[in-house]
Amino acid sequence: MQPRYSFIIPVYNRPEEIRELLESMLHLKAPVPFEVVIVEDGSDLRSEEIVQEYSNRLNISYYYKPNSGPGDSRNFGMRKAKADYFLILDSDVLLPENYMEEVHQFLTNTPCDCFGGPDAAHPSFSNVQKAIDYSMTSLFTTGGIRGGKKAVDDFQPRSFNMGISRKAFENSGGFGEIHPGEDPDLSLRLKKMGFKTCLIPEARVFHKRRINWKKFQQQVKKFGLVRPILNSWHPGSAKITYWFPSLFILGLIISGIIALLGFPYFLLLYLIYFLIIGIDAAIKNKSIYIGLLAIRAVFVQFLGYGMGFLNSYYQINILKKQGEEAFPQLFFKK
Repeated sequence: MQPRYSFIIPVYNRPEEIRELLESMLHLKAPVPFEVVIVEDGSDLRSEEIVQEYSNRLNISYYYKPNSGPGDSRNFGMRKAKADYFLILDSDVLLPENYMEEVHQFLTNTPCDCFGGPDAAHPSFSNVQKAIDYSMTSLFTTGGIRGGKKAVDDFQPRSFNMGISRKAFENSGGFGEIHPGEDPDLSLRLKKMGFKTCLIPEARVFHKRRINWKKFQQQVKKFGLVRPILNSWHPGSAKITYWFPSLFILGLIISGIIALLGFPYFLLLYLIYFLIIGIDAAIKNKSIYIGLLAIRAVFVQFLGYGMGFLNSYYQINILKKQGEEAFPQLFFKK
């Protein structure tokens, strides 16, 4: 039977993550047929044997190709896929059993060519992962958009949980060579072409993200680096909120200096903010320890993103460099 949906999953040196993701797929309540397309992006640690273990329980195909980045690997997978809707996931997610039901019900009632859902922390995740998840989804940090806010203007799906119609893929050519940032770039290009973008609030995934502080800091720094590049590619897409982490960190530094001069009031505001973060995270996770870790996660997030954003803004907007010239490490070549 022709699949209605094709899951597209690039993987790079993460075979055990693929096992966990495929295991979660076995429990999906699927109202229509689906297939799974695994694209091995030049990995040394291959997932082929693990994929074979699930071949008699899932409609699954496996492809190995030279390393060219996640965006190009997703494009490769979509060209191989059979369905009219592609559901794109990162390899480090788990699916709740109602995921397919939510996607199918939404698209049945609201046709959409580019869509996505929020993410959350699974109970089995480590305390650090739960704290990082809080910092990336909280109303007090990102405005709650990635955590499932229902009223979102200009929603830009992220490739850890993103869907695209075959028509939109074929018309746009799919993802570009930048990484990270290939997902908002595609969303913005599709919007310019007249395709509709939607948030499916209940189509949630459990997203592992980075598992230690160093990797998380590197990740959010890259997020900050790519945003001014995307703003230069898509005039009119810039928002004042993109400046918030940078201004937050600069304000914290200035407040610390002023406090040393005998005026601690501004620094007190920061302490109140971090106290709110700690209390809110502790309540949501039912753990004081995770609340304390969340304070660290928010600081790492704002520092990494904020400094990356300022660096990139200077290179792109002041020195007038092209993105690939300023930050070649953010671009994959086929």
